[in-house]
Amino acid sequence: MVSVLIGKNKQFACTMEARLCPDGSAVGRTSPNCEFAPCLNSYKNIAYEIEGQIVVLENGVRYFGNDANGDLDGDGVEDITFLLTRSPGGSGTFYYVAVALKTANGYRGTNAMLLGDRIAPQTTEIRNSEVIVNYADRKPGEPTTTTPSVGVSKYFKVADNKLVEVTK
Repeated sequence: MVSVLIGKNKQFACTMEARLCPDGSAVGRTSPNCEFAPCLNSYKNIAYEIEGQIVVLENGVRYFGNDANGDLDGDGVEDITFLLTRSPGGSGTFYYVAVALKTANGYRGTNAMLLGDRIAPQTTEIRNSEVIVNYADRKPGEPTTTTPSVGVSKYFKVADNKLVEVTK
C-alpha cells in the first residue's frame, strides 16, 4: 500500500500487481487493505452442494482435480467436471464428482455425487454429454485400510441442473 498526502488529506493507493486466477483471468488489489480481489469466475471458487450442505471452494480448498471439459447441459458451451474431497474428521477422505456449468456470468456449481471413501482416482472424462469417472476401490467387506485394487467406472449426467448417476 502506498500512502500519499494530497493537500490536507492522506489518500491510499494499492500497488498494481495482478494475481492469475485458475480460469486464466486476472484480478488486482482492492481497498481498503489492498488484498487481491477474489477470482469470481473460477469454478474453484463457487458453491457446490455436498450431502445437502452448500460448500464454497475458496482458493481450491477441497479441490482434487481430474478435470474434464465438455458440454454437459446441452447449451453448446463447454462445462467442467472434476473431483472434490471432503475430510469431515477421523481418518476418512471422501471423494465426490461435481460439475461447474458455464453461464454468461461465470460458473454455477451442481450437487456433488459421492464416489467413495479413500478410493484411488484414475481418470475423469466426458463422452456423449456424460461424465465417466474411473477409479480403484476395495472389494466388498474389505477394511478401508486395504489398498484399493478393484476397477470401478461410474457414469453421470446433468438433468435439470443436477448431477445424477446413470446406470449402465
